[in-house]
Amino acid sequence: VIKCKAAVAWEAGKPLSIEEVEVAPPKAHEVRIKIVATAVCHTDAYTLSGADPEGCFPVILGHEGAGIVESVGEGVTKVKKGDTVIPLYIPQCGECKFCKNPKTNLCQKIRITQGKGVMPDGTSRFTCKGKQIYHFMGTSTFSEYTVVADISVAKIDAAAPLDKVCLLGCGISTGYGAAINTAKVEPGSTCAVFGLGGVGLAVIMGCKIAGASRIIGIDINKDKYAKAKEFGATECISPQDSKKPIQEVLVEMTDGGVDYSFECIGNVGVMRAALEACHKGWGLSVIVGVAAAGQEICTRPFQLVTGRTWKGTAFGGWKSVDNVPKLVTEYMSKKIKVDEFVTHTLPFDKINEAFELMHSGK
Repeated sequence: VIKCKAAVAWEAGKPLSIEEVEVAPPKAHEVRIKIVATAVCHTDAYTLSGADPEGCFPVILGHEGAGIVESVGEGVTKVKKGDTVIPLYIPQCGECKFCKNPKTNLCQKIRITQGKGVMPDGTSRFTCKGKQIYHFMGTSTFSEYTVVADISVAKIDAAAPLDKVCLLGCGISTGYGAAINTAKVEPGSTCAVFGLGGVGLAVIMGCKIAGASRIIGIDINKDKYAKAKEFGATECISPQDSKKPIQEVLVEMTDGGVDYSFECIGNVGVMRAALEACHKGWGLSVIVGVAAAGQEICTRPFQLVTGRTWKGTAFGGWKSVDNVPKLVTEYMSKKIKVDEFVTHTLPFDKINEAFELMHSGK
């Protein structure tokens, strides 16, 4: 058993608490990882808020991490002690019907136990002050050591800087893949990206790499425009600058609508606007943002009858074990940006400040 520091969420709506936790050794087909760096994501904040119906407490949150394998359980063959890895919240077992289908990346092998905050055998590897602590998204990267299923880990280039590539565990991969894999953006096309946070910037990067000729960034926070343009946005607009609905503004700006739109916020009203900003006949809108539980999307069916397509994406459509190492290689060879997504680097015990920075749009 390893004793180490972790940021524990004891209950919903309260700040994280830095505690000493015990991390049990990995069982069969499990891997214990020394986490070197982790990022914060809105999904962590959503669960911490108490709005997540799958949220269980007390829990160690975090799902954008990178580290070194400390030890492996029985039967683990893909990684060994000392390997550099990224934990994966969407695993890839290679055996379930989802993994065998090239149309999806949504491996279901451990979905039920992962959603309940436990390891595949139904138990937790974390304890603190004598209490069992739940796992989160199968990763729990807000701990100096964590235990994950062996299908939830990608071995990456040992030379990669872990304080950067941890971001490939969720946000960057999600946005980039939404453009490349889900939308399959074509050269010369016009794109609209709603929400210019980390995921939105990654979508912009993907659209640019795919050869889009016009990329319109949309956000009410104008402080984000300069960064969006750095990533490839050709122009940025705010819905608050016009009396007309934003979809009408975009349809006018683009002679009938955009070829591709992306919703990167998780707001069902914006999802509708993103679809309706698409061009009749061929426009495609991808939902990337995760809306709160129980919310529903709506539009007039005529929008779809007249040739628009509505799609969703999770983790950018990447088959995780196969593709995360390739994304790290693309970063190392400077095909994709990662460093530019890092705005602040804080010591682990300032993790609550990181959440404050995120909520304030900084």
